[in-house]
Amino acid sequence: MSTTPDLAGARWVASSYSGNGGGNCLIMAPDVAAASGVVPVRDSKDPEAGTLLIPSQQWKSFVEHLTA
Repeated sequence: MSTTPDLAGARWVASSYSGNGGGNCLIMAPDVAAASGVVPVRDSKDPEAGTLLIPSQQWKSFVEHLTA
């Protein structure tokens, strides 16, 4: 059994704070995150460069830190 989620066909979204100024942001796959317990994150400028898989709890802590 693989612990790596299937990212084929994943819906990638950017933060609403990113604006539309050229794609300089991280994008994530929330549907994959909800189903797998890990948050896939990649660079919107170079999505083929790779994907980070961040455990959901660590992603939550990261976001809470940014919004504090």
